[in-house]
Amino acid sequence: MRPLPSGRRKTRGISLGLFALCLAAARCLQSQGVSLYIPQAAINATVKEDILLSVEYSCHGVPTIEWTYSSNWGTQKIVEWKPGTQANISQSHKDRVCTFDNGSIQLFSVGVRDSGYYVITVTERLGSSQFGTIVLHVSEILYEDLHFVAVILAFLAAVAAVLISLMWVCNKCAYKFQRKRRHKLKESTTEEIELEDVEC
Repeated sequence: MRPLPSGRRKTRGISLGLFALCLAAARCLQSQGVSLYIPQAAINATVKEDILLSVEYSCHGVPTIEWTYSSNWGTQKIVEWKPGTQANISQSHKDRVCTFDNGSIQLFSVGVRDSGYYVITVTERLGSSQFGTIVLHVSEILYEDLHFVAVILAFLAAVAAVLISLMWVCNKCAYKFQRKRRHKLKESTTEEIELEDVEC
């Protein structure tokens, strides 16, 4: 192989130097990007409960934070804000969302329809962004059903107690009636025996 002319070597060295410089700049920008931490990626809740969707982020400058919601009912934007400024909350979640400067949000009085995927996107001023997902499952309270069953069982127990009492009273009455009847039969038999004795 022939050695390259000195002019070509110079151009090749400059282009490799530029390439290395670009790689270093990209690494530097990447290390300054957004990092996002979600301590609890799945949350189970019951109806009417207040839920905290907790996150923490770190980045340079003030980012834009956006929460969206996705489920069987569709996808919608919940809230968007920059920490320290007024939050832009959607009409569907007005008076149900509280935002925090660390990126977390709190949902008040959740319902079954609130079950789904909550996606947070943290976007830095330079354009780099990071997103994370929290799965929320909301179930209905079973205590109401158990309360209904307990009331029905108490009602049935009360009816059974009344029936047992009535049976006891009926049994006593029947016993007294039979006793009176036996007493009358005994008297009538003794009267008949006395009449027979008198006739003889």
